[in-house]
Amino acid sequence: MEQQKGNSELLVGIDEKISVGRSILLGLQHVLAMDLYIAPIIIAGLLALDTSNTTFFVQMCFLAAGVATIIQTGFGIKLPVVQGPSYVPIGALAAIGGKLGLGAIYGSLIPGAILIALLGYPLKIFAKTVVKIIPPLVGGTVIVIVGISLMPNAFNSIYSAPGHLGHNVIIAAVSAGVLVACMILGKQAKSFGTFFRLVSVILAIIAGTITARLFGKIDFSAVSDAAWFSLPKLFPFGAPVFDMSAILTIVFIYLIILIETTGTWFVVSKVTDSELTEKRLNKASFGEGLGCFVGTLFGGTPMTGYSSNAGIIALTGVASRMAILAAGFILIALGLMPKLSALIISIPEPVINGIFGIVCVAIVMNGFKVIQHIVVDDRNMMVIGIPILLAIGVTVLPKDILYSLPDFANYLLSSGTGIGAISAVVLNLIIPPEKPKQNLQNAG
Repeated sequence: MEQQKGNSELLVGIDEKISVGRSILLGLQHVLAMDLYIAPIIIAGLLALDTSNTTFFVQMCFLAAGVATIIQTGFGIKLPVVQGPSYVPIGALAAIGGKLGLGAIYGSLIPGAILIALLGYPLKIFAKTVVKIIPPLVGGTVIVIVGISLMPNAFNSIYSAPGHLGHNVIIAAVSAGVLVACMILGKQAKSFGTFFRLVSVILAIIAGTITARLFGKIDFSAVSDAAWFSLPKLFPFGAPVFDMSAILTIVFIYLIILIETTGTWFVVSKVTDSELTEKRLNKASFGEGLGCFVGTLFGGTPMTGYSSNAGIIALTGVASRMAILAAGFILIALGLMPKLSALIISIPEPVINGIFGIVCVAIVMNGFKVIQHIVVDDRNMMVIGIPILLAIGVTVLPKDILYSLPDFANYLLSSGTGIGAISAVVLNLIIPPEKPKQNLQNAG
């Protein structure tokens, strides 16, 4: 994979060893900044699960994310990639579960996960496909689309969070402001700059949570009610049911997720200055499929690489895989200890999403860095611009229109990232490159 080489500003490289304590602190920072509990909560609501099943469902998604993160970072792509539940399949899973039951959800997820793994190994065709259809022009565009598509999620979560709108905006602004201040201090301060940059996300969460406390928006009752320890079990929501229409739908959804997560791999490779070789890409596809398969066994949903964590790497300058592996073990602990899961979920949404908005900015800027050296002629302008336009168009599509569409169209249009990524790939394939202009020299 040909990469545009960037100027690395990393404080800690991907293979650098750091202490266990530092790994846990930095891994915790990644976990706290993730909104991975939101997707399963949305799915649980659409499936009308009761409170206890919803809590357990979120726990299992934590567990699945931890296992998938360890597989991908430790044995798959071997880059600092944190896995979490994808937003892409929410509509499809809700529709399948509502019509065919929870068993059909997991019966449709298993074959798709196996297929994604096989594309990497032993078939080894994923990397060749990526090299052919996702050059830096498309990869950079996908990164930009990922960031832009996620921005409305941050704002919508702030606006729709329980409580007074003005209070929510202030809480989010404090969280974002502290993060930006820590970033600036990290660049300019001499003695304590590195410290502020390393713990910027944790400091932002603390400041936002204190602000939320002043407005009376902190509720830890769920923490006191939760148990300390809970063991997972295979297929907790019933034996899998294999329905061909559901399987075909989810296989297509998995392919969209794979394009989405490939965009994340581009982000991570850019911020860490790491080359995406064919071997690494094939192992990444295998790790993605294996992580999704194992997570499905314990009641999780499809996993994808989270671009927000790549944004955190860019903000903090710490890319050590040890920190991400620590994040994976923390996620597993959250899946096994309901009380800890409840504590994370208790962080007010405006706090997380104020930080998330700044992370989205970092993602977009890294996408522009990938394409900054590419000549933007009329052809490339369309390949870059139209997918961004379509991604925004899908993101702002009114929900009543989305839900009125046929199931397949509903599944497809539920993800601005998916639509944008697919359109970038297609446009790059069908629009012929412009012929180089020849310089005419006047005789005499």
